[in-house]
Amino acid sequence: MGFVTTRDGVEIFYKDWGSGPPVVFSHGWPLNADAWEDQMRCVAGNGFRGIAHDRRGHGRSAQPWDGYDFDTFADDLNDLIQALDLRDVTLVAHSMGGGELARYIGRHGTGRIAKAVLLSAIPPLMLRTDANPEGVPAEAFEAIKKGILTERSQYWKDSAEGFFSAGRPGTKATQGNKDAFWFMAMHESIQAGLKCVDAFARTEFHDDLRKFDVPTLVVHGDDDQIVPIDATGRKAAELIPDATLKVYEGGSHGIALVPGDKDRFNEDLLAFLAT
Repeated sequence: MGFVTTRDGVEIFYKDWGSGPPVVFSHGWPLNADAWEDQMRCVAGNGFRGIAHDRRGHGRSAQPWDGYDFDTFADDLNDLIQALDLRDVTLVAHSMGGGELARYIGRHGTGRIAKAVLLSAIPPLMLRTDANPEGVPAEAFEAIKKGILTERSQYWKDSAEGFFSAGRPGTKATQGNKDAFWFMAMHESIQAGLKCVDAFARTEFHDDLRKFDVPTLVVHGDDDQIVPIDATGRKAAELIPDATLKVYEGGSHGIALVPGDKDRFNEDLLAFLAT
């Protein structure tokens, strides 16, 4: 574990497990690097070096007032990769982290990148528009911000249900999953929480995805209640050259955390790393 100081003086926390080809994990909103513990242990136990950071404003990283946009997040990721001098990296990103990954490639290229994995990720666009009718309506994002401002602790408890599709018959989501979600969310600053909503709702990543020139695995659940697969995962797989789409039937937004789904994802991730 350690910290990297970004070009604008923000301290970014990261954990670094194992040795071998590096696998860098970018977490979703409103989580932190701890969301990747199962995957970190999986790759570190199979000959890889797992690295996961807390995005600025989240977890153990610094909480500046500004800088909650994808250009900044991508540059923070670049600062981490440069500081650790990582090469032949596989980038793995969940949800909002997928925007960070896409914008990193859009801004910094793939000179240090070997492969990419997008899990339940937001690109190419979350917001419902005339060109993206499968997206999420603008009023839903305003409701998220209102919930955070009204009483964020209860809002996060309520949000955990949809994050894990916990209300569905036969769900494998546990109370522990929901408690962990709340705990991580409460370590995100309220400013980061609000600003990130605008960022992940409205940022377009179409041009970034077209710049991918490395093998890419896109994994998405068809019961994702947070990031609709038809607006994001399916379209991303079409835009990215050399992309493979895997759809998890009944999969929630929290695939990497839920028993059963996380085991399947870990197997798919290891298989992709081995190719």
